[in-house]
Amino acid sequence: MKKAVLIILCMVARIAVLATDNAAIDRRLEQFDKAQGGAVVTLANQLMRTFNDEQFTDQLVQFQPTTSVDSMRQQVWYWAAEWYYDKQQYELALQYGGKALPLCADGSDIKADCLNLLGMTCVRLGDFKRAADYAQQCLEIDLKSGDHDRISSSMNTVAGIYMAAYQPREAEKYILQALEHADKADNPPRKAVLLGMASEVYHTLGDDNKAVDYAQQAFAIDSALQRPQANIRLSQKASALVGLHRYGEAETILRRIIPEFERMGDMHTMAIALNRLGMALLCQERQNEAIPYYKKAAGLFSQMGDLYNEIHSHRGLYESYWKLNPDSAKYYLDRFDLLKDSLYSHATADALSRYNAEFGNDRLQQENAELTLANRRNIIIGLALMACLLLAAWLIVVHLHRRNRQRMQGLVREIEQLRANKPEQAAIDAESSRQSEEPEPDNAEVQSADDRVFLMRVIEAVYDGMPRGEFSVETIASQVNMSVSTFRRRLLAVTGKSPKAYIQAIQMERAIQLLDDPSQPVAQIAQLCGFSETSNFSHTFKRVYGCTPTQYRDGIKS
Repeated sequence: MKKAVLIILCMVARIAVLATDNAAIDRRLEQFDKAQGGAVVTLANQLMRTFNDEQFTDQLVQFQPTTSVDSMRQQVWYWAAEWYYDKQQYELALQYGGKALPLCADGSDIKADCLNLLGMTCVRLGDFKRAADYAQQCLEIDLKSGDHDRISSSMNTVAGIYMAAYQPREAEKYILQALEHADKADNPPRKAVLLGMASEVYHTLGDDNKAVDYAQQAFAIDSALQRPQANIRLSQKASALVGLHRYGEAETILRRIIPEFERMGDMHTMAIALNRLGMALLCQERQNEAIPYYKKAAGLFSQMGDLYNEIHSHRGLYESYWKLNPDSAKYYLDRFDLLKDSLYSHATADALSRYNAEFGNDRLQQENAELTLANRRNIIIGLALMACLLLAAWLIVVHLHRRNRQRMQGLVREIEQLRANKPEQAAIDAESSRQSEEPEPDNAEVQSADDRVFLMRVIEAVYDGMPRGEFSVETIASQVNMSVSTFRRRLLAVTGKSPKAYIQAIQMERAIQLLDDPSQPVAQIAQLCGFSETSNFSHTFKRVYGCTPTQYRDGIKS
């Protein structure tokens, strides 16, 4: 009893700290939504810096006074939606994602990302019809792009929607095709996510041997990459083990990983695991032990607004109390029925059936003719009003992307030249010049040699740390015997670039070298260049060079 009270107090304290952290973001977003004139730029840059500091964005995005207001709002609102989704505040994630979506250029990656986020958020909120709408649009964009990684991701979202709507056969079709695209994309982390979803699909279909096999494959990938998601794969495996009546094995796994989820602050995944542990105990007729886990899970899901999973908690409580206390059992049965009615008032199986797969062309069916015509009319009206504004915003974004790409490529070339010119020899020459009887060189020449030696030390430190993921600004500053602030000032004075930008340029310079070797898999190159996920490596590489690593390598071959 004391232990349970202590756990609850810890959870309350964690939630209080999270609320304090979120309050600052909430206030700043409210100010941004109402801001006019120059205040829009200031607040947008403050928010984007916060999102970057929290590692939500790939790089720091800072806007200029000339940037259009719509471009700033689109970026800020999209990342706010990502922020709130991560914090499991799904209503706010839906609100900001919905505000960002109309400002995204048609057919763009950012629009697909926004649609995917909105689809996942609607699943959490139990609004399966809207989730299917968003997922359909996202899949259409990704299929046109031909990007296998993005296609596999959007198909995984569609599979999740059908699972939540109790249509596992439809989910199976999508997840199997998603796995084929993931193999072509050569993205192990994505493959692990899809294998985990496949495990859940086959568990629901009653094929638990296959479910265990998929979960084990996913666990092997995440374990090899040393990703914390390996515990999620174990939770999925435990669910399949319950289906195979291997309750003791499932219980052992879940008791080991639940504290890890709580330690990482992943309350949603922990609550799912609590439901699964309750089921493992209930199947062993240990109802008294199952009840606290179901109650704790129900409380967490209620806080997050996750009706879909809260239903499972109340069903477990009803079944646990059935033999122990009929009155309590009736209470939880009534609660289960109420939640079910609330959840499926948003979308029924009939509503979702309009989106059954036309598997010949890998996409969902369109809505009936009446809804299609109505949506088309609304879209045409909206596009007519916003076409000029969006075109201007798109041109600005394209110009900024091109300029940033050119600057980064130039920086990579400078690093290549620096390594080729052996700055150590330049330093020796400079020192010899100082000690000779000839007139001393001017300060600029001496400084130039010293600067090249300094930069080479930075490059070597980054090269050494990349394979181990030890190349943060703090680590590199320590390697060159400087404080972080001194290191930042020195690097900015010498290169005009921030440490983060310079380190990323070194990663890209190293990537270009390694891609020359066709025997090196792209996933291995990503790790050698300091990227924990191949998708992040591909995204960064494409932002710098305008093509994926695979496309770049194919260009070399041709």
